Amino acid sequence: MSDSPALADVIAVACAEAWRGDGEIFASGMGVMQMLGARLARATFEPDLMVSDGEAFYVAGDLPIGGTNKTIEGWIPFRSVFDTLAGGRRHVMMGASQIDKYGNSNIANIGPWAKPKAQLLGVRGGPGNTVNNATSFFIPKHQSSVFVPTVDMVSGVGYDRAKKIGGFIAKRHDLRRIVTNLAVLDFATPDNAMRLVSVHPGVNVSDVVANTGFDLVIPADVPVSRAPTAEEMDAIGRIDPKGLRHREIPS
Repeated sequence: MSDSPALADVIAVACAEAWRGDGEIFASGMGVMQMLGARLARATFEPDLMVSDGEAFYVAGDLPIGGTNKTIEGWIPFRSVFDTLAGGRRHVMMGASQIDKYGNSNIANIGPWAKPKAQLLGVRGGPGNTVNNATSFFIPKHQSSVFVPTVDMVSGVGYDRAKKIGGFIAKRHDLRRIVTNLAVLDFATPDNAMRLVSVHPGVNVSDVVANTGFDLVIPADVPVSRAPTAEEMDAIGRIDPKGLRHREIPS
């Protein structure tokens, strides 16, 4: 039996790290791994984060994903989410069906707008999120059909477009982190092009390059994504007792 952590646990920690240093803001996760990351961050190194039950309340403690026995500490109905978003006091982790070198993301359609091959969610909250509050991404399958040279439709605004718009949009624009099944990436480069931050255990830099449809910025030394601490593993067990993370990310 291996003592190595499951890939889903490494990814949960990588997602949680997106919120490190955020303090008292609304940490919003749109999906199982995203929600686990936000709640894990609050349970360990970022205790001032505010997390919701995904319905209408901020909740205290380590609410399990899918749990209903809640300790309510605040009210966050849907209309209040928009007020918080507009004020920039939120950091959301979303998904993306396509994303490009500068962080333009697409969740609307695959193929040309006039006659798409696939209709997806629509732009949903992508535009408002990416121009108002910090935004990160979890993408469960890192492949070149997702990491594309040009997205088929811009649902979320990337750094190149935000700079062209300028003013308030460029000032607020803040894409933090991308976590995939292979790696962690960000945009901390002079021109905000996507950069490889770490690779997960067992993954080589060449694996990431082969599954990305554009040139990444690759530092001379790319570390391995860190394993969870004992405290973090305890928290993960409390927050995801049914092991839903392993359905998202099989080992």
